[in-house]
Amino acid sequence: MNKAFPTTDWQQVLPADLGMDPAKIDAAKIRLEEQLADASYRVAIVHKGYLVAEWARGIDRADKIHIASANKSLLSCTLGIAIAEGKINSADDLATDYYPELMHVPEGEGPKEGRWAFPANQGITLRHLICNVSGYMKPDETPGQVFNYQTNGMCILSHAIEKAYGLYDSNDPEGSRKISPLYKEKLAEPIGAAWEYSSSSQNMHEKARLNIFGWGSAIRTSLRDMARIGWLWCNWGNWDGHQVIPEAWMREATRVAPGILANNPEETWRYGHGFWTNEHGKLWPDLPRESFTSWGAGGQYAIALPSHDLVVAMNPTPFPGQSQPYETHTETWLQQQEVLRLILDAC
Repeated sequence: MNKAFPTTDWQQVLPADLGMDPAKIDAAKIRLEEQLADASYRVAIVHKGYLVAEWARGIDRADKIHIASANKSLLSCTLGIAIAEGKINSADDLATDYYPELMHVPEGEGPKEGRWAFPANQGITLRHLICNVSGYMKPDETPGQVFNYQTNGMCILSHAIEKAYGLYDSNDPEGSRKISPLYKEKLAEPIGAAWEYSSSSQNMHEKARLNIFGWGSAIRTSLRDMARIGWLWCNWGNWDGHQVIPEAWMREATRVAPGILANNPEETWRYGHGFWTNEHGKLWPDLPRESFTSWGAGGQYAIALPSHDLVVAMNPTPFPGQSQPYETHTETWLQQQEVLRLILDAC
């Protein structure tokens, strides 16, 4: 069967129709349920653009669920698009070129004690932000040197992109349109996804300048629409002949970030530009090295294995013991690998 792209809905076929081994698909489901015990979950498996399996327990397949930090991968895609459209010159531009307000956080007005915008933050680039090596508001971290997963830096990047498109005013954060219209126009609509969007900010002490480093945007999605973005990524940003995300950006973003490779220990060699990557086998040692995924709290994954035209959307799949993927919780990745290995072997 030729590669397919869903229109209004996915084409559903039996695994055997694509030459897949149904017994191994069944074994993957059994293994997953053994791992999750009584937890609610939902999973969609896409091969060559066809929906070959869909499992759900305790959650309706159509419910739209907050994808948490899986949104960072979408932010990365939007940065790549903004560069391609000429709204941003380069990922290596200074963030202050687009959002100088990031420096307007004096001591005592950051998110917590010891956190504020200090002089070295002037050297933060957009790449530093999307790769989580910015050191933003951390006086002991030089930009580009330390991998430190943080939400505030992603908010700064989001505001830089928003300002490039005229969508954010730090004097009126609540009234600003923010990045959601870009997610909708540039990513969701071209692939037929019906995501829901919202923006909010953290609750912090009264002096915290949330108008500067707060106000992130969130996405809620159904299981099948989570699979759509995974299938877009699996095709390196191409959707049925239309290059939605620049291919060069997708290939760069899903490899380990240069700053992480150069300055951080090997156990951190699994993060790119807003994506978690298996390039060095640090996520799933026994899976293909080109594999990559988004990740969000509660187990939000859109996993792509491009060489096999395979996507596994987990939305959510809360593996036991899971905390944060930037911490060393190898057992969680290995549990997930067991399920993915069975699905891959079925191909």
